[in-house]
Amino acid sequence: MIQSMQLFPGITLRCFPDERFKQSCLSIQLVRPLRYEEAAMNALVPAVLLRGCESAPDLRAITLRLDDLYGASVGALVRRVGDVQTTGFYCNFIADRYTLGGEALLDPMVEFVGQLLFQPVTEKGVFRKDYVESEKKNLISTLQTQLNDKRVYAATRLMGIMCADDPFGVPRLGRVQEAQQVTAQSLYAHYQKILQDSRIDLFYVGPQPMEQVAQVLRPLFATLARNYEELPAQTPFRSGQGQDITQTLDVAQGKLCVGYYTDITSRHPDFAAMQVMNHLFGSGMTSKLFMNIREKQSLCYDIGSGYYGSKGILTVSAGIDWEKEALVRSQIEAQLEACKAGQITPEELTSAKQSLISALLGTHDSPGAIEGYYESGALSGHHITPADYIAQVQAVTAADCARVAGTLKRHSSFFLKGDA
Repeated sequence: MIQSMQLFPGITLRCFPDERFKQSCLSIQLVRPLRYEEAAMNALVPAVLLRGCESAPDLRAITLRLDDLYGASVGALVRRVGDVQTTGFYCNFIADRYTLGGEALLDPMVEFVGQLLFQPVTEKGVFRKDYVESEKKNLISTLQTQLNDKRVYAATRLMGIMCADDPFGVPRLGRVQEAQQVTAQSLYAHYQKILQDSRIDLFYVGPQPMEQVAQVLRPLFATLARNYEELPAQTPFRSGQGQDITQTLDVAQGKLCVGYYTDITSRHPDFAAMQVMNHLFGSGMTSKLFMNIREKQSLCYDIGSGYYGSKGILTVSAGIDWEKEALVRSQIEAQLEACKAGQITPEELTSAKQSLISALLGTHDSPGAIEGYYESGALSGHHITPADYIAQVQAVTAADCARVAGTLKRHSSFFLKGDA
């Protein structure tokens, strides 16, 4: 059962007390509105902070310190959920009962993470230039690698087209053009700003009771100067003007992405029904898109759908021979129309439910899965336990799927084809 308390204004601790695991986890996230101008900097901040702090000024010193903490780990954590982006740390450390003599690790772990967060290595009053330039290079390389993957590129282009008027169009790690402009001075100024005005979410999974965790974490933030303003609530998709865009590149296989939207989000009573509908429509190898367009008609190399519940966006992505574009488009629409008409077999419905339930049953299998499920839910506004969610999924009928499919409206598409 999730427990929560406010440590300070805008700083919330959530705990999932659980004694089953050898490892505990702690996440510290600064929650920001999604904005193009700061997304890349938000992705860079934890990477630069993890290069060194005053007590451990380089990667070797950090590694040695973590080794002293029984091989604990600290990594950068950057999420995009609906209208917000988070930046911070995710930590894994061994539970006290597995240390030599029951040594407590929560206190020294929090102390070290606090040093990484609040006592970075600086040079002339800002981040070290070589650390910033190195992490910039890594980030830009990651972004360019993603764009070189044509499936990812096409999906990113579609989201940018659809969300021209919605913050969800901002990529999780930002864009190359903004990353290239970051300097040690600008990143350090941004780092100081986000410590002051961000919402801060803390999440702990492990055997310690919440009050004990709070007692350890409070001193970390007690002297932090804050000018916090409440974040606005998550919003549904702001549709704007739809577009159908085709781009020609030197590619051997076409990439077709089609986007739809609905008023049904993760905050809506019909969310479970829409999730089931997405699974039977296009998510998985038993879905209508896969079985009919790929297997029966052999019109594509791969095809699938994804539903972004925080915004109410559903997308279809297919790898095709580009001369088959019109036919694949018509077949995607035909399969969606079949869902809207209630042409759903008992086998399709059962398979879709089983796929969802299987994923939900794994939610409590690890500290990381627990943190990911509940913290993403807190960010998106989907406050429901996996057990209750499973009950909702089990109650979904074919008529429910047809009804929610009827709310989907086509918005935009992006087609990447070869130049031959």
